[in-house]
Amino acid sequence: MQKQRVLLLSEGFGAGHTQAAYALSSSLRKMAPHIQTKVIELGSFLNPKVAPLIITAYKKTVSSQPRLVRMMYRSNYKKSLNRFTTLALHRIFYTRTIEIITQLHPDVIVCTHPIPGAIISRMKRLGLDVPLCTVITDYDAHGTWISEEVNCYLVSTLQVKHILLDRGVEESKIRITGIPVHPNFWKRHSKEEIRDQFGLYNMPTVLVMGGGWGFMKDEAVNSLLASYSDKVQVIFCLGSNEKSLEKMKKDPKYIHPNIHLLGFTKEIDKLMEVSDLLITKPGGMTCTEGLAKAIPMLFHKPLPGQEEENSHYFTSQGWGTPISSLDDISTWIGRLTDNYEDVARTREKVLDQIASYYPLQSAQAIMDILENNKISS
Repeated sequence: MQKQRVLLLSEGFGAGHTQAAYALSSSLRKMAPHIQTKVIELGSFLNPKVAPLIITAYKKTVSSQPRLVRMMYRSNYKKSLNRFTTLALHRIFYTRTIEIITQLHPDVIVCTHPIPGAIISRMKRLGLDVPLCTVITDYDAHGTWISEEVNCYLVSTLQVKHILLDRGVEESKIRITGIPVHPNFWKRHSKEEIRDQFGLYNMPTVLVMGGGWGFMKDEAVNSLLASYSDKVQVIFCLGSNEKSLEKMKKDPKYIHPNIHLLGFTKEIDKLMEVSDLLITKPGGMTCTEGLAKAIPMLFHKPLPGQEEENSHYFTSQGWGTPISSLDDISTWIGRLTDNYEDVARTREKVLDQIASYYPLQSAQAIMDILENNKISS
């Protein structure tokens, strides 16, 4: 059987976009070993010196000026990337991107971030004849995701589909697939084996995540959780924030047998499996991973824009709750210590609720595009 090639393009503005690309890659290879996949963070790949500086500046802006970010998100909510921006991106990326496409000769290009989506869209306007699929990695759809040249949109919910329809996207181009997460999140693991692997105890467990960038560094929240370490086990996962990790390791209040400090790990699926409560930033990928594990979620200070919308959606479905005060955390600790069986039963109900969800829908949609393209050619 002839190999088919899928090129997945992302950007490093938050870990979720690239995680979605890798999740799709893994699912595709699991379903169809004859499909070759390649994941590239386009900006970092083409400009390895400049891209990290831009991403660092973006991280600082998001964390230090949330009101500005919110204003920019809302004021441009229904707008696609303007012609000047797409032209600038085109001039910066065109030559090298065409080289990549010529070399890899993909049968379909999948974009999990708006920037490569805009670049490929302009190339299609100039004659590139490759199907383009956009995977919207949140529970909202900002205008920057939308382009006439996109052949297929993979979206999380019916609500996001209606947002696209309201903006003139043809219904035939939209498929509700859910956000792709790695197949491991849909597996049920042995909790005993996980506890042995990570040196954990069999007791109520809270997992604290700050996303890939490790934004979860609220001293008041972390200190409160540490104060309950005699009653519950707490796993702090700091992602790539090595500075915060080292600082916490030296702080006496986090030196306790029931407190575990971790940096970046590729085994979040196991940690969610063995935990009973997730405290996190509501990124689209993290929320979807948590849903796959049916773990109760508390959302900490959503970043402006997409995270706020993600929080609203999951709260409306009863799958998560925003933290309005430290009392919310204390209430949940009380549930874990005093009514653990009720928490476990509720989690089983959520598992039953999502049992009909087909975790490989996004990969199947890509395979359908490949098949249709093969027939038409």
